[in-house]
Amino acid sequence: MKNFKMKSQNEYIGDDSFTKLLEHYNCPAPLSVIKMRFAGAVCSPNLDLRPAEVISSFWPEGQSPRLETKNEAELFFKFFMGLWDNIFEKVRQNDIRLSPVKASSKDELKLLCRLRYEEVEAGYVEGFWGGKKNLKLPAYIAEIIDSLSDLAGVYGSLVNKLDAVENIDTALEAVHHTDRMAEKAINFIIENSVLPRIENLKRSVN
Repeated sequence: MKNFKMKSQNEYIGDDSFTKLLEHYNCPAPLSVIKMRFAGAVCSPNLDLRPAEVISSFWPEGQSPRLETKNEAELFFKFFMGLWDNIFEKVRQNDIRLSPVKASSKDELKLLCRLRYEEVEAGYVEGFWGGKKNLKLPAYIAEIIDSLSDLAGVYGSLVNKLDAVENIDTALEAVHHTDRMAEKAINFIIENSVLPRIENLKRSVN
């Protein structure tokens, strides 16, 4: 951890430094997916969910980082909680956005679609459910969460169709349109289900 300079408690260290942190601990989840899963977890109606559970979910079971000392463990969680607090504020401002990624070729567009699928499904939706399969949700929120999974499926289907697409601009516009729909769905959830109870959603790390 010596390569990571400590700032004030829970202050986000920035995307570049956090990406190095993920590489240091061999985290298989990209930063954009982590951000979206944190966003979903902040919004989750599972009030028993703790950030430590979400953090551990980024590694396969049994492969969580070995934190050798108490100081390393404290720094590890402070850095992750810095990102958590950063995302919490973005939720408070209803400013959750998918990562800004461009694509200028079919291969790049395929990678973008795969990333979008992960951001929406493995990111926000998984974070929202918070490890629970059966949560009591208002019907309209349940429908929107289902629609987000459907939109994730759109990204997946686009990957399979790209080889037959002649005009990449048309395909890229389809991705942007799906992006806007996904972001609007998330913004709606935040506006109607999260912001009214935002002060009750602050969670301790453990």
